[in-house]
Amino acid sequence: MAEGDVRSTHNPEIVSCDDNNEDGVQINCFTEDLESYTLHFQIIRLQKQIFVWIGCNSAKFGHLYAAAPFALRKSQNSMVSVASILGGASDNTGSSIARRLVLKTGLNIVLACNIPKNSPMLEADAEKILIQKLRSLGYARPKSEGSPVPLSKVESRT
Repeated sequence: MAEGDVRSTHNPEIVSCDDNNEDGVQINCFTEDLESYTLHFQIIRLQKQIFVWIGCNSAKFGHLYAAAPFALRKSQNSMVSVASILGGASDNTGSSIARRLVLKTGLNIVLACNIPKNSPMLEADAEKILIQKLRSLGYARPKSEGSPVPLSKVESRT
């Protein structure tokens, strides 16, 4: 296993509900068993955004965040704006993941997350697993590309 890879101790994909339809909506569900936790993921890819749900040991919805790239000028590198939609006022676990997902994909992200508060290692593992899956699905840019993306490139992705 390469450094930085996160692997489950059991089956890497216990549940898989890959679904593509004619409207361009793609749904991927999977579960990862870690040593003391079970992480559930659902990724819904819409035309210009991705909805992600991360559940820890249960199917609870958790806090909901919306994140989007923005720039003051088209030639400027994009920054990320994150808003807490439900819960999450004092808990920034999902907020941090949503921000980094926008930087990695260049797309709008809606993230529901119920990772326990003050669990930075679990948060890091969940994010690594999620990014690996997004890359394998072709939703995230390769590691070699820089994080900030000019807004004009974000707008041209359709």
